[in-house]
Amino acid sequence: MPARSKAQQKAAGAALAAKRGETPKTKLKGASREMYKSMSEEELDELATVKRAKLPEHVSDD
Repeated sequence: MPARSKAQQKAAGAALAAKRGETPKTKLKGASREMYKSMSEEELDELATVKRAKLPEHVSDD
């Protein structure tokens, strides 16, 4: 499941860094904190490695 927006990709990248121990999990907020709790490292890696050039900044929940 690739990221649908730049914001989602950024949140996944932050959560992935915390999963890998590169940043403290206490620094996570909002969506990245929820992603950290609910997703595996492999799922986060898949979201975080999407090319950003073609992604919109945000996507509605529709």
